[in-house]
Amino acid sequence: QVQLVESGGGLAQAGGSLRLSCVATGIRFSFDAMGWYRQAPGKERELVAIIANGANIRYSDSVKERFSISRGNANNRVYLQMNSLKPEDTAVYYCNGKFRGRDSWGQGTQVTVSS
Repeated sequence: QVQLVESGGGLAQAGGSLRLSCVATGIRFSFDAMGWYRQAPGKERELVAIIANGANIRYSDSVKERFSISRGNANNRVYLQMNSLKPEDTAVYYCNGKFRGRDSWGQGTQVTVSS
């Protein structure tokens, strides 16, 4: 059974940094892509960043130049380095893995940025 487990969320001040980590267990394949989504209260879940095999990377416009996504050497890990955090980055962040059109999701980790 595939499981995605996030860690690294928490409380940060505006302008600060946090690093999120996600590890996938129970898999015998490499995800076609892994990424991060977030959902703020009262809003829909949105893409933050995604990295596909071959290192194709896409960021949402709201986090470009501030966030950086990377994958571990084993390809079952994905990281999100978040710098210059803003209060509007406050949300639950979800790890996502895509394989042959199917999505796997983590439980989410809370990120709260205070002004």
